[in-house]
Amino acid sequence: MHFSSSSASPSAVVSALRAAGCVFAEDEAELILATARSAEELTSMVDRRVAGFPLEQVLGWAEFHGLRIHVEPGVFVPRRRTEFLVEQALAQAPDASVVVDLCCGSGALGAALADALDGAEVHAADIDPAAVRCARRNLAPFGGRAHEGDLYGALPPALRGRVGVLLANVPYVPTAEVPLLPAEARDHEPLVALDGGTDGLDVLRRVAAGAPEWLAPGGRVLTETSERQASDAVQAFTDAGLTARLAVSEELYAHVVIGELP
Repeated sequence: MHFSSSSASPSAVVSALRAAGCVFAEDEAELILATARSAEELTSMVDRRVAGFPLEQVLGWAEFHGLRIHVEPGVFVPRRRTEFLVEQALAQAPDASVVVDLCCGSGALGAALADALDGAEVHAADIDPAAVRCARRNLAPFGGRAHEGDLYGALPPALRGRVGVLLANVPYVPTAEVPLLPAEARDHEPLVALDGGTDGLDVLRRVAAGAPEWLAPGGRVLTETSERQASDAVQAFTDAGLTARLAVSEELYAHVVIGELP
């Protein structure tokens, strides 16, 4: 169905979204109408949302930890539950002066920490060039830098042994379960940001194994995982020589592994 800007009343937008199966059609319509700068743009935005694009990619932004994060098509959308990862990082390392956001996607985590930790040196890295472009834009107001490459290989060597807090919202969906994800994620977000290998912990293990080389003494590494994978994730951190524990938010259904370099 093609939405026509000639019928661009708020109720017509709501009807088009509802017909496409959008559960929060009224709220989404309000956001789309407030963001569109012309009738043409409104038509295009409604068409893309009806076609199944994530709302945040349609709007061009996502709200995350009190910030408006720029989100481009094809870039992983920051999830509300991941705010728990940021809150844990701030609780663990309130005075961190060097922050790294690995597997950064839009750079939302790095931006949230840069916003909260005044004057911290912030670096982000991702293997996906579109994500790095997006992260550069989100980190620019804070003087943060984004690097393209595979995990630690992307970081400036001078950061070794200096990182106070390392965040990694790693992909943790087991390969066989990727086809079961909602179409919004499966069709419009990069596979590299979702697929965590056979048991979903491939990238997490690599992050854990490399962390001791990059963390400052007493530095922390935090990563999100699922309830089912939590004990194996904690074990991966312990195997890497880190003191590890799990933090859980029942409200956000979020599970965060925290590792500390002794």
